[in-house]
Amino acid sequence: MEESTDKVLEEAFLQVNTPDDLEMFQEEKRKIIQPTSLNNPGLEKLKEVLITWINSTLKQEHIVVQSLEEDLYDGLVLHHLLERLAGVRLSVEEIALTRAAQTHKVEVTLEALNQSLGVDSEASSRWSVRLIHSKDLLATLHLLVAMVKRFQPDLQLPSGISVEVLLVEVTKGGIKSDKQTEQITEAGKSSKDQNANRADPIDELLRMEPQKVDTVKKAIVHFVNKNMAPLGLQVTDMEKQFADGVILLLLIGQVKGYFIPLSDFNLTPVTNSEMVRPVHSLVMVPEGLPRNNYYGIIDRQNCTC
Repeated sequence: MEESTDKVLEEAFLQVNTPDDLEMFQEEKRKIIQPTSLNNPGLEKLKEVLITWINSTLKQEHIVVQSLEEDLYDGLVLHHLLERLAGVRLSVEEIALTRAAQTHKVEVTLEALNQSLGVDSEASSRWSVRLIHSKDLLATLHLLVAMVKRFQPDLQLPSGISVEVLLVEVTKGGIKSDKQTEQITEAGKSSKDQNANRADPIDELLRMEPQKVDTVKKAIVHFVNKNMAPLGLQVTDMEKQFADGVILLLLIGQVKGYFIPLSDFNLTPVTNSEMVRPVHSLVMVPEGLPRNNYYGIIDRQNCTC
């Protein structure tokens, strides 16, 4: 028997502590993280982020998790996470002491969790009751990552985390094994993709209720007047006074410290051609407008203010 096979068998039996455990997993395939992957800094970082997230989420319950393997197997933490994140209350005992009680609690909790996550049976099989209760780290990670994606998608998890696993199958004739790579978190998106998926703040603003939009406008006017005061200028009607581009151009000069050559445009423009000159100047500064946007200011489109 090769040394690698010996390690497979040893690792498999480390995961099943009693003959009852071994019998329970017969005819079932199980993935076991290889020791080399357990020392992966990326995996350690993922575990740290998840532990911090759990402790932050359950701070009011005074629950502190120190180990994903040792602190989640009995269903207590998962039960409280479900209640806190999904608002689902379960009729289960708070602390399950016996193995049967723990298994029952994990089963009830996972059933409710899977419904809240909206996952199919194939996905949920990665964190079965048996795996979670047997302190399977890979299953616990898969479950927690799915929970973060569903309940707190803004939480940044380390991207592209994968581990080398042994796919072990316990049969009456012995143990079969195969090496595989298991992906835990998705590969990171490029900055281009991230920018494409990022919501436009102006679009978000225009989707707000009218009173909230008015509050934002007042805050903008206050900011403008604070910066224009040294020039002796004041804005009372943002749409009208920004339409000719003069105030906006002077504001950029004040905020960014740019030199604005006043002789290049009319400070009191009347015609459209006169208005175009100061607005056109905005595209010449580093943080200026895209060229296809400056006519929107002249037309008093709120989305460009």
